[in-house]
Amino acid sequence: CFLPFLQFCSKAAKSLIVKISGTNHVLGHQLWAKNFPKPTETIKHQYIIVGAGISGLSAARILKKNGIEDFLVLEMENHFGGNSSNGENKYSKFPLGAHYLPIPNKADEELKNFLKESKIYLNDDENGEPIFDEYQVTYAPEERLFYKNEWQENLIPQYATPEKVKSEFQRFFQLMDDFRKKKDTAGKFWFDIPIKNGSAIDEVKNLEKITFKSWLLEHQFHSDELFWYLDYCCKDDFGLGIDFVSAWAGIFYFSARKNDWSKKYNGHVFTWAEGNARLAKHLAKFSEGKIIKNHLTYDCKINENDEVEVLVFDNVSKKSKKIIAEKVLFATPQFVNQYLFPERKKATESLVYAPWLLATFQMNENFGAEEELNWDNVIYGVEGLGYIYNQHQNTDFNSSKKIITYYRSFSSENSKLARRNLYKMTDVEMKNLVFEELKLAHPHFEEMVEEVYFHKLGHGMISPVPNTIFGEKKAFLKKDIDNKIFFAHTDLSGISIFEEAFHQGIDAAKKMLQ
Repeated sequence: CFLPFLQFCSKAAKSLIVKISGTNHVLGHQLWAKNFPKPTETIKHQYIIVGAGISGLSAARILKKNGIEDFLVLEMENHFGGNSSNGENKYSKFPLGAHYLPIPNKADEELKNFLKESKIYLNDDENGEPIFDEYQVTYAPEERLFYKNEWQENLIPQYATPEKVKSEFQRFFQLMDDFRKKKDTAGKFWFDIPIKNGSAIDEVKNLEKITFKSWLLEHQFHSDELFWYLDYCCKDDFGLGIDFVSAWAGIFYFSARKNDWSKKYNGHVFTWAEGNARLAKHLAKFSEGKIIKNHLTYDCKINENDEVEVLVFDNVSKKSKKIIAEKVLFATPQFVNQYLFPERKKATESLVYAPWLLATFQMNENFGAEEELNWDNVIYGVEGLGYIYNQHQNTDFNSSKKIITYYRSFSSENSKLARRNLYKMTDVEMKNLVFEELKLAHPHFEEMVEEVYFHKLGHGMISPVPNTIFGEKKAFLKKDIDNKIFFAHTDLSGISIFEEAFHQGIDAAKKMLQ
């Protein structure tokens, strides 16, 4: 849903339509003051889930599968999915956040079952190889890099790179392959998905105490090309680059996914025009008729009857409600929870959230006319992460309009300042920022744009800076309250990927049902 902001920029007798959207941070900021009207009605339910992102929807799926019907899912926004949401125009859907899911590890039976429910994973062939719906998997041309003034296949810089640089890449990937196979004496992989399945021995924990950049330098890596590529990868999954994320996180990116389920689709990902909103929609089927949008939960306590009372503000009617439940699950980020449970504020202070800017462009018929667009299109040496071609899997070739979405995380040692600057950024500033990068690869880019949709994510994702994954603070934040109030979110994993959100919801729901 786009905020009511529309501007027409005149250039060469053509109009560029600019729209701006974002999360409802204005309503969310009211948690600070808690200046809400007193409740005018009281309702009861067995279970309440606060937050309709992937964790909350995943938890609701487990309740439904266990025969629970008396539950509600409360969502502050006017849509479900959290960072797995989407927008749409008359030519295509497009993501407003996460936009792909890597092929899962073979051992992840829970996720594989969900993919089968969703008709993404169809069956196995006679050799045990999984059969996927071809239209939901990336296919060639999959990714390209604009490097040294021309497009090349793959995102690793290759054209005219010195042998010394190539050998650094080879040595790095060999080390990552070694980490992918490493197990501790208990038989646990050093790195696994979900994180809870991985090892927590001291050697692993020590990797969480330093930055990825420090680890790379310690291991005699120095090439600009390798550093750029790893910086890109870390920004893509974590929002921050190699100067800020931990060595544990950087190695996790390359070694936690085992590439052991499918030989045919090794290294491929599932993706859709609307991104991971497709997965959110599949999950939401289990909460049909039970998701209440535009409702901000602003208070929670256990009453004298050992029930949980939550106070909720309806942002449409502008009235408050009291909801009483046996148990409540908060599938909300910790920067929200700290205002509902003040004792959690101190443990939340060290968490870092990277802000993001997305820009979706409607391009005219000239864009891509002389080149074959890939699903992922990245420009070497810039701050942004390039753009995806949202119609990559579209079998309808009649549309002359191309819809692409550009991603940029603001990797900085001061994410709070970066967030404030993003919120203050005007349409002209955002337009200049994005166009400056994209015109490097497409000099006439601006002339081919018809519409642009900017989407701001102030708290785009939790970023695994050193001392985020392990430790007492994380254990404290995960702990339930009196077996009545439970918590689930990627914050509690320390990395914001679909698999972690999915499993967080499952684990919390199962605890609720005990």
